[in-house]
Amino acid sequence: MKPVIGVLIDTCGWVAVVEARINIDLALEQQLGPIEIKITRSVMNELERLAEQESRNLLLSILDERAELVSGEGEHTDDELLNLAIKHHWPVLTVDKDLKNRLYNANASVIEVHGSKALRYIE
Repeated sequence: MKPVIGVLIDTCGWVAVVEARINIDLALEQQLGPIEIKITRSVMNELERLAEQESRNLLLSILDERAELVSGEGEHTDDELLNLAIKHHWPVLTVDKDLKNRLYNANASVIEVHGSKALRYIE
Protein backbone atom coordinates (compact mmCIF):
# COMPACT_ATOMS: atom_id res chain seq x y z
CA MET A 1 0.00 0.00 0.00
CA LYS A 2 1.29 3.47 -0.88
CA PRO A 3 2.01 5.85 1.99
CA VAL A 4 -0.27 8.84 2.45
CA ILE A 5 1.18 11.98 0.89
CA GLY A 6 0.50 15.46 2.24
CA VAL A 7 -0.37 18.02 -0.44
CA LEU A 8 -0.08 21.73 0.34
CA ILE A 9 -2.63 23.99 -1.27
CA ASP A 10 -1.77 27.53 -2.38
CA THR A 11 -4.46 30.19 -2.80
CA CYS A 12 -4.19 30.49 -6.59
CA GLY A 13 -3.92 26.72 -6.93
CA TRP A 14 -7.22 26.20 -5.09
CA VAL A 15 -8.94 28.92 -7.14
CA ALA A 16 -7.70 27.27 -10.37
CA VAL A 17 -9.01 23.86 -9.23
CA VAL A 18 -12.42 25.33 -8.37
CA GLU A 19 -12.65 27.26 -11.65
CA ALA A 20 -11.66 24.16 -13.66
CA ARG A 21 -14.23 22.11 -11.68
CA ILE A 22 -11.65 19.45 -10.92
CA ASN A 23 -12.50 16.83 -8.31
CA ILE A 24 -9.38 17.43 -6.26
CA ASP A 25 -9.50 14.20 -4.28
CA LEU A 26 -9.93 12.04 -7.36
CA ALA A 27 -7.39 13.93 -9.46
CA LEU A 28 -4.69 13.87 -6.77
CA GLU A 29 -5.27 10.26 -5.78
CA GLN A 30 -5.00 9.12 -9.41
CA GLN A 31 -1.52 10.64 -9.60
CA LEU A 32 -0.19 10.24 -6.06
CA GLY A 33 -2.20 7.56 -4.30
CA PRO A 34 -3.70 8.33 -0.88
CA ILE A 35 -3.39 12.02 -0.01
CA GLU A 36 -4.04 14.40 2.83
CA ILE A 37 -4.76 18.01 1.95
CA LYS A 38 -2.75 20.50 4.01
CA ILE A 39 -3.45 24.22 4.23
CA THR A 40 -1.88 27.07 6.16
CA ARG A 41 -3.87 29.66 8.08
CA SER A 42 -2.52 32.40 5.78
CA VAL A 43 -3.78 30.59 2.65
CA MET A 44 -7.17 30.02 4.29
CA ASN A 45 -7.31 33.72 5.23
CA GLU A 46 -6.47 34.73 1.64
CA LEU A 47 -9.19 32.44 0.29
CA GLU A 48 -11.77 33.76 2.77
CA ARG A 49 -10.92 37.36 1.83
CA LEU A 50 -11.11 36.54 -1.88
CA ALA A 51 -14.47 34.77 -1.52
CA GLU A 52 -15.87 37.71 0.42
CA GLN A 53 -14.48 40.49 -1.79
CA GLU A 54 -15.57 38.88 -5.04
CA SER A 55 -18.69 37.13 -3.72
CA ARG A 56 -17.38 33.88 -5.16
CA ASN A 57 -18.14 30.37 -4.13
CA LEU A 58 -14.68 28.96 -3.62
CA LEU A 59 -15.97 25.76 -2.01
CA LEU A 60 -14.25 26.67 1.25
CA SER A 61 -16.49 24.24 3.14
CA ILE A 62 -14.67 21.40 1.34
CA LEU A 63 -11.34 22.74 2.57
CA ASP A 64 -12.74 23.18 6.07
CA GLU A 65 -13.87 19.55 6.12
CA ARG A 66 -10.98 17.90 4.28
CA ALA A 67 -7.86 19.93 4.93
CA GLU A 68 -5.56 19.74 7.90
CA LEU A 69 -4.50 23.17 9.12
CA VAL A 70 -0.69 23.28 9.32
CA SER A 71 1.53 26.11 10.44
CA GLY A 72 4.71 27.07 8.74
CA GLU A 73 7.45 29.57 9.36
CA GLY A 74 7.97 32.67 7.31
CA GLU A 75 6.68 36.19 6.97
CA HIS A 76 5.00 35.57 3.65
CA THR A 77 2.58 32.84 2.58
CA ASP A 78 4.96 31.63 -0.15
CA ASP A 79 7.82 31.39 2.37
CA GLU A 80 5.62 29.27 4.63
CA LEU A 81 4.63 26.96 1.77
CA LEU A 82 8.24 26.63 0.59
CA ASN A 83 9.51 25.81 4.09
CA LEU A 84 6.76 23.23 4.70
CA ALA A 85 7.28 21.65 1.26
CA ILE A 86 11.01 21.21 1.92
CA LYS A 87 10.66 20.07 5.54
CA HIS A 88 7.91 17.48 4.94
CA HIS A 89 8.54 16.62 1.25
CA TRP A 90 5.00 17.74 0.42
CA PRO A 91 4.18 18.81 -3.14
CA VAL A 92 2.50 22.22 -3.47
CA LEU A 93 -0.60 22.74 -5.63
CA THR A 94 -0.08 26.15 -7.22
CA VAL A 95 -0.25 28.04 -10.51
CA ASP A 96 1.93 30.90 -9.19
CA LYS A 97 4.98 31.14 -11.48
CA ASP A 98 7.25 32.74 -8.85
CA LEU A 99 6.36 30.15 -6.22
CA LYS A 100 6.81 27.31 -8.75
CA ASN A 101 10.29 28.62 -9.59
CA ARG A 102 11.23 28.81 -5.91
CA LEU A 103 9.96 25.25 -5.38
CA TYR A 104 11.86 23.94 -8.43
CA ASN A 105 15.05 25.65 -7.21
CA ALA A 106 14.63 23.95 -3.82
CA ASN A 107 14.01 20.55 -5.48
CA ALA A 108 10.46 20.51 -4.11
CA SER A 109 7.54 18.99 -6.02
CA VAL A 110 4.77 21.00 -7.67
CA ILE A 111 1.25 20.13 -8.72
CA GLU A 112 -0.24 22.47 -11.28
CA VAL A 113 -3.53 22.79 -13.09
CA HIS A 114 -2.75 21.65 -16.62
CA GLY A 115 -5.00 22.45 -19.54
CA SER A 116 -8.54 23.04 -18.44
CA LYS A 117 -9.41 19.93 -16.48
CA ALA A 118 -6.29 18.14 -15.27
CA LEU A 119 -3.64 18.28 -12.57
CA ARG A 120 -0.01 17.60 -13.35
CA TYR A 121 2.49 16.41 -10.75
CA ILE A 122 6.06 17.59 -11.31
CA GLU A 123 8.76 16.03 -9.12
